[in-house]
Amino acid sequence: MSTFYKLDFEAPIAELDAKIEELEEVVERAARAQAARPVPALGGVEPPDDDAGEAADELHRLRKQRKRKLQSLYRRLSPWETVRVARHPDRPQSPDYIKRICRDFAELHGDRRFGDDPAIITGFGRIGKHKCLVVGHNKGRTTQEKIACHFGCAHPEGYRKALAKMKLAEKFGLPVVTLVDTPGAYPGIGAEERGQAEAIAVNLREMARLRVPIVSVVIGEGGSGGALGIAVADRVAMLQHAWYSVISPEGCAAILWKQANEQTNNAAAKALKLTARDNLELGIIDEVIREPIGGAHRDPDGAAFRLEKWITARLDQLAQVGPEALVQARYERFRAMGRVAEETPAGSPVPTPE
Repeated sequence: MSTFYKLDFEAPIAELDAKIEELEEVVERAARAQAARPVPALGGVEPPDDDAGEAADELHRLRKQRKRKLQSLYRRLSPWETVRVARHPDRPQSPDYIKRICRDFAELHGDRRFGDDPAIITGFGRIGKHKCLVVGHNKGRTTQEKIACHFGCAHPEGYRKALAKMKLAEKFGLPVVTLVDTPGAYPGIGAEERGQAEAIAVNLREMARLRVPIVSVVIGEGGSGGALGIAVADRVAMLQHAWYSVISPEGCAAILWKQANEQTNNAAAKALKLTARDNLELGIIDEVIREPIGGAHRDPDGAAFRLEKWITARLDQLAQVGPEALVQARYERFRAMGRVAEETPAGSPVPTPE
């Protein structure tokens, strides 16, 4: 976990981490001292170090306690706490996953209309045995990177870049993998002047009829059209502690209660049904990819392994489906969202139009 960033609900974990760190130093010093001692004479017995043994036993006990505490905390996260975990500064982003799961990755730039948008990364690479196009949001890690990437909020040229590369993948019959992690599309004047809404709308239309397999994973934040602009897919999943919603909790709170604070953010996050479990129950996504204990920021390699395993399994499945069937199933999938059926209670008269 970051040295400077602490989640308040993780205070018990921080206390255990401090104790574990102290005991690790004690055990390490004892091991160094043991190694520095002269080798006993033949047949001699080295007396045991009782203090070092007790420290090692206590360290083992605290590590088990920490693991149980993490499991308990992350099993019952509130929706607002889930949002905060998804925004953790150490949480793996698209470039981190690309480095871990892609081989021979070659990044492609520019939309051939206006310029390049660093908030969206596109490029060809190999995931497992599959050659594919990878598209992902990029928030940036350092302050300079975050400013350059607009904190992961893409401009219209970013969505046009993504679509142009998807069309290229379609030309060569390669599947598309998208990694979603954005609070939303960039809302600035320049972005609106260059057709932000139109760029996202065109992406929705064109991705719906792309004749190659598309899989999408919300790896962190999935905010509104900014997320959906690269998430029209045959299979959609979310990492366990990601969120996916029409608006951020702060934006919702500001609209409903005219202020965004801890109380209103909590209420908004709960009302929005934005967690992975909620989205699965509502039929917005197909699966939830479990994260390592304590979140992906504690074990990026473990999270990347699970992500790669899910992607390769779904690409294996979709490779067996023909282009026409892919497009039709994708169309029906998104047309079915929000569909409701009303039932008339038994014995009630059926209303007739006047």
